[in-house]
Amino acid sequence: MEKRLIYFICTGNSARSQMAEGFAREMLGDQFEVLSGGLEPSTLHPFAVQVMSEVGVDISQQSSKEVDVDRLWSARIAVTLCGDAEERCPVTPPGVLRLHWPLRDPAKATGSEAERLVTFRAIRDEIRDRMTDLATRYKIGSDAR
Repeated sequence: MEKRLIYFICTGNSARSQMAEGFAREMLGDQFEVLSGGLEPSTLHPFAVQVMSEVGVDISQQSSKEVDVDRLWSARIAVTLCGDAEERCPVTPPGVLRLHWPLRDPAKATGSEAERLVTFRAIRDEIRDRMTDLATRYKIGSDAR
């Protein structure tokens, strides 16, 4: 059986989509192939790696990459994690479920390192909650369409 693909998209593919990818790999297991990408990829943010590690999810080997439009077209679900990605995301065919999770960019947080980490943790927790809701839909056998 071919795995279904879920694609997480944000502008830089440095934090939000990387954290979503990490949670999806953990929660969806073998049910889905999981990818993330950015419209303007940058680098994996070290705070994203740190806060995910705090909850037992290792994303340290992931890397920031550009959205692969061909793969996006074969996705079952495409999730945008910021307004910029939602507006600029490439067109997908009708069979791709498009979801939007409007999350603020933790990489733009200001203040001390401790204050910035608080922001990263809040976004991480919100992504985990949203991913749990999405995973629950599949575990109970309902279709997300």
